[in-house]
Amino acid sequence: MRALLTSLLLGLLLSGASAGPSGEGAPLRLRWELERSQFSAEHPEGRSRALFTLTNLDRRALPAQGWSIYFSAMAGVELGPALEGQVLLERVVATLFRLRPAAGFQPLDSGQTLRVVLLHPELVLMPDKAPQAPYLVLDEAPGRGLAIRDYQLLPPSRPEQTELPPGAALPLATPQSLYQRYAQAAVPAELPPLFPTPLQYRRLAGTLHWDGLPEVRAAPGLAAQAEQLQAWLRPLFPSGQVGRGQPAVQLSLGPVAGQRSPEAYALSIGARQGVRLRAVSPAGLARGLQSLRMLLPTAVLARQGVELPALHIVDAPRYAYRGLMLDVARNFQSKATLLSTLDLMARYKLNTLHLHLSDDEGWRLEIPGLPELTEVGGRRGQQADPLAQLPPAYGSGPDLADPYGSGHYSRADYLEILRHAATLQIEVIPEIDMPAHARAAVKAMESRWQRRLRSGAAGADEFLLSEPGDRSVYRSAQLYTDHVMNPALPSTYAFVEQVVVALKAMHAEAGMPLRRLHVGGDELPAGAWEQSPACQALLKQLGASDTEALWDHFFDRVQALLRRQGIAAAGWEELGARKAMLAGEPGLAPNPHFLRRDIRLYVWNNTGTNADLAYRLANAGYATVLAPATRLYFDMAHQKDPAEPGHDWAAFLDLDQVFDFMPTRMPGRQGLSAEGRRHIIGLEATLFSETVRGPERLAQMLMPRLLGLAERAWAAEPGWERLPHPAAQARARALFMQQLGSQLLPRLDAEWPALHYRIAPPGLLRQGDRVLARAQLPGMTLRYTSDGSPPRPDSPLVQGPITARGRIGVAAFDRNGRAGRPSWIDNP
Repeated sequence: MRALLTSLLLGLLLSGASAGPSGEGAPLRLRWELERSQFSAEHPEGRSRALFTLTNLDRRALPAQGWSIYFSAMAGVELGPALEGQVLLERVVATLFRLRPAAGFQPLDSGQTLRVVLLHPELVLMPDKAPQAPYLVLDEAPGRGLAIRDYQLLPPSRPEQTELPPGAALPLATPQSLYQRYAQAAVPAELPPLFPTPLQYRRLAGTLHWDGLPEVRAAPGLAAQAEQLQAWLRPLFPSGQVGRGQPAVQLSLGPVAGQRSPEAYALSIGARQGVRLRAVSPAGLARGLQSLRMLLPTAVLARQGVELPALHIVDAPRYAYRGLMLDVARNFQSKATLLSTLDLMARYKLNTLHLHLSDDEGWRLEIPGLPELTEVGGRRGQQADPLAQLPPAYGSGPDLADPYGSGHYSRADYLEILRHAATLQIEVIPEIDMPAHARAAVKAMESRWQRRLRSGAAGADEFLLSEPGDRSVYRSAQLYTDHVMNPALPSTYAFVEQVVVALKAMHAEAGMPLRRLHVGGDELPAGAWEQSPACQALLKQLGASDTEALWDHFFDRVQALLRRQGIAAAGWEELGARKAMLAGEPGLAPNPHFLRRDIRLYVWNNTGTNADLAYRLANAGYATVLAPATRLYFDMAHQKDPAEPGHDWAAFLDLDQVFDFMPTRMPGRQGLSAEGRRHIIGLEATLFSETVRGPERLAQMLMPRLLGLAERAWAAEPGWERLPHPAAQARARALFMQQLGSQLLPRLDAEWPALHYRIAPPGLLRQGDRVLARAQLPGMTLRYTSDGSPPRPDSPLVQGPITARGRIGVAAFDRNGRAGRPSWIDNP
């Protein structure tokens, strides 16, 4: 009987059922529900007890043996027997788990339901940490899976489901707490015309009026910039004809009085003189053109010609480096998404895209001579051969065609990305993470080695990154045990050189020389290399016993390799730090070994004893980019709310907290010295993509928080940062919020309606028998319902206190009628 039932399911799996996006799924229903939080001496921060409810929808029974249900879970699952020993919970690799029947399991008949308790070793408040993308695999067909499409994460509705540890510093967000948080200080009636805030701005008398397309006169070598401006001007004049006698636009390069930055520019607008834009360099001209673009009306408002205020602006950035780190390895992002992200960055004067091209879960760039990197390391899906491709992760499921689990940029794609960035005066810094966070590369090169061994090809181990005899025991923060490059193998450095030479050639062909490569250097787990024969032999050769010597040796060789190619190195803070005890607790201290070597450090860790790590590294002499996890990690959820997407390990990071970031006043024991201040070269927002599957989620995580970064990185240091003044800071924040809600986002609604930025849920407060509502951003439209249904674009406007009775739902809407997530409150 068991063989018959198994063969029936196997027949279903192999008869055309597919795990692809449009194919048939497994004949199962699965629900995940959070039951309650649990606190104990062993788990003082809490763990979560949850319930998997599995229902058989097929007319045939689910057999007693021969199948498994796989799923990804960032929060992890406690392993072992469950359901009184009838099923087993096992780790496949990292955060990929499976549930399979144990010896005593009874077949699950058609229509029957199975309930399995899951214990997550941490609190699972955020939905992205719950099990994702479950699928069914039969033992007889281990290389294929059927997605369980009828899968739901049931939202919590009872207090015990979201209970927090005793004394938790941050409570759950509620409509009432949001109402208080959204309270704004008074702001001037007239908003600044530009964003980010310019260095000097002076309004002059009069206006410039164009009733026809003005001529754009450009100095030699600026034809591309002139064409860009003309492309913005043409939609404002439907006839497309150059108007006679129209004051012209003059573009030129030259010094800007009092400014040293290569991105400085001066913009003058006058009724008779027209527009004069002068910049120190093409990069400065690009920033000035974006300011001019912001002053132009949208096409809808330009029916009676174009009027610009007469003014004079001298502008330059606070920081030379203003970046965005975008991870395309954990979940892939398409070429089109990258191109539009570059356009978004250019609007707000960001100048560096730090592109995280490789990690444990993916290698995303074609490298000539190493096709396995993308054939194996660029694809994820259910596998029988563990070296055929990578396993599913972060919601990608069993299907190799999943566009976020699998994918890479061809050489032609990458050239197009680089060339587009170059036209926008944005530098692209690729990141190849090493020696840890390298599983995609490690497994791809292991696959290459085995294939060539089997075929008898020469040089099988030419680019091998792992040692077959290495018995080191370690586990990374992401639960990998086999993801580290071996620093004692010559083939490791041959691999790095092959990749570096290919990258340099692509950048040169695109006209964007590769001046700096980010080499990762983060989160090497304890225990790595300790049981590697090759590493032990190398330690003896170096006359050292501590594996930290291998770290220095590895990056000595990598940096020397880069230097031969004319490329400087960058890395996460661990590249320039050593483990140390700080005030009796483990932390990081500056590593003098790499000082004065033109190594740039990107510092993310501002938690615990490392709160002031960025300052300690800058004070020691390292060029430092600030990317603090609690302020600029845009993969963090906006609010402590189970309905919010994103991570929660570092912080909950809403728009106001990004704006409030003070780069020179981060908390910690050590302040920033005068010398250290000179070594802070800029700020970077960071978006790792574990929870980012698709361009809409990307936009919601980036925007409008990216505007807070843009203001902090470009605008001059505000007085309230130099000398902390809470009231002045509150007024500046309110002005920023007003500018976003009334000026910047409405422009995006008109010019970029497909950019689905986050619209925050409103704050609600019941006073007596009426409900008060506030939007996060002034100028947003609020609409409500009172019957428990979500507000629609035709629902009543909130024009004061809501007096309707019932289940009140309120949502904010953009100018195109797109709603954000509603807030709810009862008004009985």
